[in-house]
Order: sequence, then C-alpha cells, then structure tokens
Amino acid sequence: MNRSETTSIRRTIRRQQLREMVPLADSTIYEMEQRGEFPRRFALTPRCVVWDLSEVQAWLAARRSKPILRAPGPDVKLRRARPVKEPDRAPRSASTAG
Repeated sequence: MNRSETTSIRRTIRRQQLREMVPLADSTIYEMEQRGEFPRRFALTPRCVVWDLSEVQAWLAARRSKPILRAPGPDVKLRRARPVKEPDRAPRSASTAG
C-alpha cells in the first residue's frame, strides 16, 4: 500500500448497513468474498467486521453497468428422484388435437 492510502480515512459500514445496501444472504456474500467477486471485509476488533463503503459502492455500480445473465433452469430429465419421462410419441387423433 502506498502512504496516501494508509493515511486517508475512509468510511466503513457494518453488517446491518451492508444488508440494507446489498440484499444478499450472509453466506452468499461470504462465498463471493472467497472467490474475489465481492469486496473483502476486515476486522476492527475481534468481534466487529466492516466493509469499505467506497468499495461496496463501486461493486454495486459495476453490477448495474454489466447485467448478469439469468442462470439456466435445471435439466429435469437428469433427476434421480422422480425423473421426467419423455412424452408418448403416439399420433394424436383429430378430436384431441388443439
């Protein structure tokens, strides 16, 4: 770290304030931190962790500017419990088509 970064006072937020800004579960945030996809928390005391407000705001701005694609649905044909069977391929009669 350079000297100007260590001497500047930055605003920090605690867990409750983070939850108000980022509506994700604690476990999701923790997993994203471990993967490097979310700003890292740091400890002020052994019982108090905080996040840098400017880092969280920058993360939110980056998320807004780059849309996240929706995850594909599960392939229900690969389920072990109650697998989905293929529909019957018998030809339909004219009375049931429609």
